[in-house]
Parts: sequence; C-alpha cells; structure tokens
Amino acid sequence: MRIIPRLVQSTTDTLIPRLRRLDPYYRDHFDRLARGPLQAFTQGLIRLRQRPTGLGLTEERPMEDEAALIDDITDLMNRFLEREYGDTGETAERAGNTKTYGLVRGVFRVNDYLAPHLRTPLFQPGERYLAYARFGGPGPRVVPDIEDNGILSIGLKLMGVPGPKLLDDERHTVDFSGISAPTFTTPDLQENVKLQQQVGLGTPAWYFLNPFDSHYLDMVMQGLYARAHANPLHLAYHSCVPYLYDNGDGRPRAIKYALLPRRQTHTRAGPFTPNYLRDAMRETLAQEPVSFDFAIQFQTDPRAMPIENAAIVWSTRDSPLVRVARLDLHMQRFDYPAQDAFARNLTINPWHTIAEHRPLGNQNRARRAIYYATSRTRQAINGEQHIEPTGHERFDLAGEPDSDNAPESSEETAHEPV
Repeated sequence: MRIIPRLVQSTTDTLIPRLRRLDPYYRDHFDRLARGPLQAFTQGLIRLRQRPTGLGLTEERPMEDEAALIDDITDLMNRFLEREYGDTGETAERAGNTKTYGLVRGVFRVNDYLAPHLRTPLFQPGERYLAYARFGGPGPRVVPDIEDNGILSIGLKLMGVPGPKLLDDERHTVDFSGISAPTFTTPDLQENVKLQQQVGLGTPAWYFLNPFDSHYLDMVMQGLYARAHANPLHLAYHSCVPYLYDNGDGRPRAIKYALLPRRQTHTRAGPFTPNYLRDAMRETLAQEPVSFDFAIQFQTDPRAMPIENAAIVWSTRDSPLVRVARLDLHMQRFDYPAQDAFARNLTINPWHTIAEHRPLGNQNRARRAIYYATSRTRQAINGEQHIEPTGHERFDLAGEPDSDNAPESSEETAHEPV
C-alpha cells in the first residue's frame, strides 16, 4: 500500500534537486514573466473552492476538534524528533524550518514618523530594539541546500520589549516569523495533520500528489516560489497568517506582514556546495550591511482576506503594504560555533508578543502549543535549557567582546530588559 507513495517520494527527491540546478539559467525570467499570471489563476481556483464563513473583519472561529488537531500535530512532530535524534547521539534540530543558514544581529527601527492609526505600544515613532534574525531552510532534515524544497524562512526576535507577554516563558521579547512564499504550505490545521502524517512516514510529497486527496493548488503556490535561491538576505519573507494590530482606538484590525529587502539584488545561485546559502550570507555581511522594510497589510474584506485560510493571498491592490519599520543587519561575522549553538537553542514563537499583536487564525493558535512543545523536546534531547536572549551575547572564540558583533552605536542599547 505504501509502495506508490515511497516511489513518488523517491522520484521527487531525485528529480527536484536536478531540476533546481537549472534554475540559474531560466528561473529569473520565468518569475518575472509567468509567476504573476500563474499565481492569479491558481488563486482564482482556490477562491472558487472557498466556503462562506460568515465572519467579519478581524473575527476568528476555532475549527471543530481544533484542540485534538493541535494535539495530533504536536504528537507527530515530537515523535519525529524522538525518532530522528533521540537515540542517535546526533544534535537535535528543529522539526520545521530546520537548517540554520545563520543567526545574525540587527536593529529593528520603527519609522520616525507614523500616522496615529499605525501606533501601538510596540510601534512607536523612532523606537529601536536589538534583534536577532535567524535565516533557515524548511527541513524537516538538514541536507545540502540544493536538496531542500526552496522555501526559506526567517525568525525575528526583538529584545527589550516592555509589557506583559502572551507566552510567559520569555518576559522581554517579541517574535516574528515568515517564509519566502506568500501562502502557507497547508491552508488549515486539518490539512496540516495530513502533511505531518506523511512527513512522519517519510513521504511528504504524497501529501500534495495523492490523487485521492490531492493538494495540487497548494503545491503550485509553493512551487511558484520554491527555487534555487542565491542568498537568503535578498528575499522577501511573508507572515502568511494574520495578526492583531490594535492601536488602542477601540477598533483593532487584522494584518499580515512582510519583510521586504530594501535593495533589489540579483545574483546567480551557486556553485551548489552543501552550504552555499550560508556562504553567500557570510560573504555579503563581510562586505556590506543589509536592510529590510517591515511592512503591514490591513484586512479590508473578510472573504477576500480570510483569517482562517492560509492558502489565500491578500491582494496588495485592494490593501497596499504599509512600511512601518525596518530591520538593519550591520556588517558582521556570524559563523562562530557558539553562535550556531545559540541559534539552535533559540525558541521563535509568535506568541512571544504583546496582546496588541495577538496571533490570529487556526494555524497561529496551534503554533502556541506546537512550537512550545517541540522546542522543549529538542532542548531536552540536547540537554539544553530554554534561554531568553538579551541581544548582548558574545560568541567570539576568545570569549571577549567582539567588535564585529557589537551593536552599531550606543543608541542601539536604548531598550534593555529591566
């Protein structure tokens, strides 16, 4: 019964890396000319299958048996970690967004001018926060970069953020996360369970290609953005799922957000060494700083911009992206072994946030328990304790403060935990 799924997976594992090696020769042209029309067509088909929810702006509705679905996903991912790492003596990595290309230091700068309706306790004009940005690949295993599925991720942790947090294992942090595609791999928790089941069986491709329960449209949306990337620092990253944006006027709104590179840089991918993406990051940050705009997009139509369906792109024509902050990554070295170990132990969870920016939707509601549990499982396998960073950690080999890793100036330390 499992012969066909295994054959499909084996074929996919062999074929995709070989096709990816051709990306440098045509993919930029394809993306520029064809990705937009193909995405519009695919999104049109996805919307035709969309069922009315009756929800209004910013409204959520838990799924039937949502708690059981969350338990199932948590159990599946924890079992994967135990099976992959528990008795192997190998260092346990994340069950998703697995491979770390690099953890780099930065400063998250809120714009000096923000219209009143954009101001929240976190987003105050001119505010500064120390930040760590972790760039990673999808996983669920650590493999040569060209063999991964081409959707990269960012996990962003701000330090020194005052106020009570929705997840109290960290007191001073706010986390953001995104991937290099505008839609999530699965539209909701029910489908996520199916994907995790196939991951556990070693046949994730069968989740998309099973003709009796296919997810072809989701596969196309991921495929339009999955490619042999040249450099994680040159990509846009999307939240894919919504969050609250409450400016205190009594009318909280829902948003999605994106991290957009401030400079459009086109470099050719390769040569395809096992860690070529990390090498590209290292070379870039040795020569120049990198910046991203942090932009938000308000929900303006509850059907066209659903809260509970992560397969639907929110139209920037109907609701343009609004830039509210920027992430500056200064020139630095980040390849210290201690820094890599720190990155592995670091927990990124969207519920490390304040109430004004509460995560919304079923996938986000699940992340609270799933990310918490899997991070603790990973740390237990590795014999590590959960850490809350301050932004002032030092990772150089000598154990002394490293000027390459120091904040740019004294103004970057304006927010420190108290």
